Amino acid sequence: MKKLIAILTVLATLLFASPTFAYTVKSGDTMTKIAKENNLTLQELSRLNPQIENLDLIFVGQTVHTNNPEPEPAKPEIIVGYSEYEIDLLARLVRAEAESEPYQGKIAVACVVLNRVDSPSFPNTIKEVIYEKGQFQPVQNGQVNKPADEDSIKAVHAAIKENRNFAAGSLFFYNPAIATSRWLDSRETTVVIGNHVFKQ
Repeated sequence: MKKLIAILTVLATLLFASPTFAYTVKSGDTMTKIAKENNLTLQELSRLNPQIENLDLIFVGQTVHTNNPEPEPAKPEIIVGYSEYEIDLLARLVRAEAESEPYQGKIAVACVVLNRVDSPSFPNTIKEVIYEKGQFQPVQNGQVNKPADEDSIKAVHAAIKENRNFAAGSLFFYNPAIATSRWLDSRETTVVIGNHVFKQ
């Protein structure tokens, strides 16, 4: 009988034990202290513990959750034919060239680079097209090194997938209001979006 009670006690302990991401409140604890000890902000700790309505009122023996169960890591989206580096580089160029332009204008800028990759008149990779000497102002002034924003990343994905022909074969774009060189004026216009004129 004693053996049976011992086994049941062990089982109950295993079944009803607090999970490893829970903390039992001790004397002198505060939510701020618990948050700090677990590398959380007070807001994060509060979000993990909706059952605690008043953060200034916790008691000894109370269970405070200190971590989310481990989420399954997100699988990166794979785009066939381009490396992660190339996608990021293109998104950074799009941000630098078209940050204040409409979303469709961002897609069109990405399409220009992709059209150049496909054209025999330009290099064969995104990196080589972007870094070809004298082609893109953000490369010269270092703006291309700043991180891409969410809209630019989405625009690059759209340009590669569903909107690949959006810029109608454009190989160039410029803002005529600020351009210092006018040689693109004579080329055929394919589309105008925002401040940018796209040319073949």
